[in-house]
Amino acid sequence: MTCQTYCLFILSVIMIYFGRFGNSSILAHLQNDIDQLKADFNASHSDVADDGPIFTKKLMNWTERNEKRIILSQIVSMYLEMLDKTDKSKAHIRHISEELYTLRNSLPDGLKKLEDLKDLAKLQMTDLKIQRKAAHELFSVLQKLVETPTSLKRKRSQSQSRCKC
Repeated sequence: MTCQTYCLFILSVIMIYFGRFGNSSILAHLQNDIDQLKADFNASHSDVADDGPIFTKKLMNWTERNEKRIILSQIVSMYLEMLDKTDKSKAHIRHISEELYTLRNSLPDGLKKLEDLKDLAKLQMTDLKIQRKAAHELFSVLQKLVETPTSLKRKRSQSQSRCKC
């Protein structure tokens, strides 16, 4: 449990990142709630620093804003899972949970994307049927890979000019 508590401070980073609490008294109140949560979990214990951070280390690999929103949606869900197993009679836990639920609703569904990645990792590329399907889809995959934002805009404008609705 103490490994999870090391990352409680990242809650404020996540919330600031999404701009929900920028320059507001909500963030100051939330910081007090997080401090109380840290005390609940004894987050100042020496083993919290063992093996480094668990969430902030992962965030470094996700550089683009949309990518970060995917990983942050997973992190927020993990915090909510952690808080679901705590004493909800405490006001600071309820408040943090409410704010995290609000944040999660503004994020993309990272769980579906995670499942897609897991499914891809499970594909048996030695299976002849999988190889045939992959060969059949290769050109389409490469087309998606080389599409640029400019070519996407061009496609949209061409399809709009052809439509005589």
